[in-house]
Amino acid sequence: MTDQTASRPSSPSALAPFRYPDFRLLWGATLVSNFGGLVQAVGAAWLMTQLTDSATLIALVQASNTLPIMLLALASGALADIFDRKAILMFAQCFMAAVSLALAVVAWQGWLTPWLLLAFTFLIGAGQALYNPPWQASMGDLVPRADLPAAVTLNSVGFNLMRSVGPAAGGFIVAAFGAAAAFAVNAASYVPLLGALLRWRPNIAPRTAPPEAFLPAVAAGLRYVLLSPNLMKVIGRGALFGFAAVSVLALLPLVAKSHPEGGSMLFGGLLGCYGVGAIAGAALNPRIRARFDNENIVRMAFAGFALSAIVLGQTQAVWLHALALLPAGASWVLALSLFNVTVQLSTPRWVVARALALYQTATFGGMAAGSWVWGGVAGAHGLDRALTAAGVVLLAGAAVGFWFKAPEFGTADLDPANRFREPALRLDLRGRSGPIMVMVDYRIDQKDVPEFLRLMQKRRNIRRRDGARNWALLRDLEHPDLWTESYHIATWDEYVRHNLRRTKSDAEITVALRALHRGEGDPLVHRMIERHSVGPEDDLPLIGKMEV
Repeated sequence: MTDQTASRPSSPSALAPFRYPDFRLLWGATLVSNFGGLVQAVGAAWLMTQLTDSATLIALVQASNTLPIMLLALASGALADIFDRKAILMFAQCFMAAVSLALAVVAWQGWLTPWLLLAFTFLIGAGQALYNPPWQASMGDLVPRADLPAAVTLNSVGFNLMRSVGPAAGGFIVAAFGAAAAFAVNAASYVPLLGALLRWRPNIAPRTAPPEAFLPAVAAGLRYVLLSPNLMKVIGRGALFGFAAVSVLALLPLVAKSHPEGGSMLFGGLLGCYGVGAIAGAALNPRIRARFDNENIVRMAFAGFALSAIVLGQTQAVWLHALALLPAGASWVLALSLFNVTVQLSTPRWVVARALALYQTATFGGMAAGSWVWGGVAGAHGLDRALTAAGVVLLAGAAVGFWFKAPEFGTADLDPANRFREPALRLDLRGRSGPIMVMVDYRIDQKDVPEFLRLMQKRRNIRRRDGARNWALLRDLEHPDLWTESYHIATWDEYVRHNLRRTKSDAEITVALRALHRGEGDPLVHRMIERHSVGPEDDLPLIGKMEV
């Protein structure tokens, strides 16, 4: 992948990730799994049209796939940042295979009802919610950071290669053998990916601190994203795009059914056109990114999808509907792959799965809400008005960029700084001991105060984002050249993690602050534990013990 914009990371080739055997192995196995998932989606969506005439229930098939991602992705992201990602991926695949097999058996016996079908698709979506954050975060384990945009794009290409053939194959399977056969194909499609995951031997960096507890890890992910304005912009635009754009996918079964020749084959063919457009969008992605900034690409995606939705709503010809789905597929890939890459390149590795999970929570939450809303609008006011209204919302989403511009890929180096060395303590602290108060003393000349305050504002944001509380900057009234930065950390383990989270970009602020310091040596750091009472076995002095 080539980029002419200096502010964006570049990759030597759009196919560069294929140089890495693990990426090739997992990418190929994922193709098979994606094929099965798309066949299953066609079977579920078309079967629902046979079980009920309710537009809301038909649209809820899409919602039942996306709602679990909104509800469970953050928990999955926290688990992926705490535990072995490969183990989580394996468990999620086994769970989805078991549910898919059960769905095939129930469908084969003719026991499915609309609500039971929604329950099964919800469970498969729950497995996907558990799988997605660790899989997306594993891109950084499979390829170097420079090849990350290409790897994300290739994942989109792989999915949409299958989208160009999977739905058509799904339509044929449903027409020839019934929906139960489509569900059985999906159950079998998990086997190659499980085999590839078993063969994968990721290089896991050794832990230098105890793993975070689950709930604090969730809170840390939320805090990091909420204190990162660029991530919040991406998440907001992703949610809006998902809400409006899902109207096409959610209502497409009704579009196919509205034609006299409508059937599962037509539905699969229309989805295939959508997939072809997505492949074209992925192929053009590197050139588009080289020529346009991120905000213009996002506006193009919103506008392209709006055009597709309006054409689907205002025309009746099958060939026009097929053509309209081409820009819809391209726009989908352009927007979502750009959002995904922006999140990954704007987030350090320690929290990347949680950041991706929050992005997916917002985007898929928007899709779940959109599926329900647009299904309701179609049921109450007609399919044409629902699609046209969704197109208008998409155009409004493009205009939102005038106020909330999509950020460019960050140039900050987010690799770990690896400069922290745990200090030798003279108290026998436990990891849970706390709260810890930290004070850092600086000697600053008056002429350097404006620059010092500017750097300290950045330092404040970094500290809070990485877990500090009650941050304050104090100036001595009797010695005005003496400044003290102070903050609190809940426990000693959290203090160690706080420092290990520092990136090379963060370390640049530390270096600049030290350059302004006029005292002897480095700024003096005081690490203290707050105590109102001390138990007989707590905080014992290390007298005569070797310090490490």
